Amino acid sequence: MKESSTNEHEASPRIRGTLRIDQALAAGAMALICLISIANVVVRYTTDMSFAFTEEFSVFLLVFMTLVGSALAFATKGHLRIAFFVDRMPKKYQKLAEVVSVACTLVVFALVCYYGAQFAYDQWEYEETSAGLGYPSWIYSIWLPILAGLIIIRVLQRAFSDFGGSHD
Repeated sequence: MKESSTNEHEASPRIRGTLRIDQALAAGAMALICLISIANVVVRYTTDMSFAFTEEFSVFLLVFMTLVGSALAFATKGHLRIAFFVDRMPKKYQKLAEVVSVACTLVVFALVCYYGAQFAYDQWEYEETSAGLGYPSWIYSIWLPILAGLIIIRVLQRAFSDFGGSHD
């Protein structure tokens, strides 16, 4: 029987401790979305008015939660993978497929990080404001390169754990 030191959907012991911050951030964002939505429903039904401005915060929090959740998914191998063909390959090609997958993931999120930073900088430079509340737009978009960077870190941590030769 083949025994694995880590479950496929668990983080390696090497990075498990650092994931608690990511989990807390994602849970906090979800809790805030729930509170904003409930408050909006209560106000709408009791006063026939709506907190229209809450949509701006809810959308930001949803994107924030999605990106933090993506970092967690990569760290724990909980992300979507198409393994039908890879699982049927010889072991050496499976390893190659994993390396190519990691490389492609890193390239995509490096591009997101670069262009997200450029986008946030442009919003700051041109003093763009949000349509709903008039806040500086870069306050929302600066999180795109920051969280893309977090995803890159989690992908690299997982890759070093998987390909580093030592299994905890």
